[in-house]
Amino acid sequence: MATDRTGLRPGHPIRTCIGCRGTDSRSALLRVVLGTGADGIAVVLPDPERRLPGRGAWLHPGLSCLELAVRRRAFGRALRTSTPADHSAVEHWVRAHLQEPPSEHETESGFDADEHPMSTQR
Repeated sequence: MATDRTGLRPGHPIRTCIGCRGTDSRSALLRVVLGTGADGIAVVLPDPERRLPGRGAWLHPGLSCLELAVRRRAFGRALRTSTPADHSAVEHWVRAHLQEPPSEHETESGFDADEHPMSTQR
């Protein structure tokens, strides 16, 4: 069967990752939605089954795309919220589903220990 410019078969839903801005099939990306935590603060929740209500955004399930999304403040724009949202639930989900162990230089937030989280240089 023929493929389109993304290398995927026609008819497969294509989404854009809010981290790297690359496109991929919907099944290869993690859907995230905006929810409310127990304390009333906005929380970004992972939705791997794609069943939670609300506007969703899509993210490659890896630390690099998560870091890019945080650095670019993409969660707020994609989920259309003006208040900062806690993304730690997504980070925990990504870390729990990683195939490789995190490097020894990564901190709990996923950023390198000597790197400023707002830095765009690598």
